[in-house]
Amino acid sequence: MHILYLDDSGSVANAQDDYVVLAGIAVFERQSHWFSKELENLANSIWPDNPRNLEFRGTDILTGKRHWRGVGKDDRTKAYRDALQVIASSKHARLFGAAVHKASVSPNDPMEFAFEQICNRFDRFLGHLHKSGDTQRGIVVLDESSYETSLQSLARDFGTKGHTWGQIYNFAEVPLFVNSRATRLIQYADLIAHATRRKFERGDNDLFDIFAHKFDSVGGVVHGLYHRKPQDAECACPFCRQRRSTSPV
Repeated sequence: MHILYLDDSGSVANAQDDYVVLAGIAVFERQSHWFSKELENLANSIWPDNPRNLEFRGTDILTGKRHWRGVGKDDRTKAYRDALQVIASSKHARLFGAAVHKASVSPNDPMEFAFEQICNRFDRFLGHLHKSGDTQRGIVVLDESSYETSLQSLARDFGTKGHTWGQIYNFAEVPLFVNSRATRLIQYADLIAHATRRKFERGDNDLFDIFAHKFDSVGGVVHGLYHRKPQDAECACPFCRQRRSTSPV
């Protein structure tokens, strides 16, 4: 089974946020322990007295909040980059993400729009595995959020009514919601989502570029990243570059 851990960044209700992002990391079930151990080792190097209590959340790391308050800025930045590098250097991680410009999908809910995009793309990834002889089911695990009820309902509908592009065929269960403190993999998802929103909200590529090559792709075609931007906006992200190159002249 492949498990997709997701977290969100940005607020649907906050008018100051132009974008919301839903993003995370998909790993085979036997790989989750290895990823957790790598982040645990990093936590131990930063706070050896109580590493399990050190939670990796992008906003806290960069602003020095909560348990990161006593860690110097350079060390915090290095910890963030080191955690992302674990993903970037792994042969077993595939990333999925959707960055949605809120006004561009109004009056629809941008987070539900992002969730539908990601579920479709994760299902297609599982379908590609099946066609290659590696039949696997998938499950989505998300950080606890106010979207728990609506996203669970939306996912149930995928299995019966379908979604914009068809039906979901390869999910083993409706999404599960967990506390981010309970699993390091959700913390990876937080770092990915946070860094992805910094790119699309602020044009800050520094962290995003570390892992951009890990978004799911087949034959050089990027399937794991989706960007819904304002109609006339220019963008050089992998998804938008690809879409321009395949658009008719």
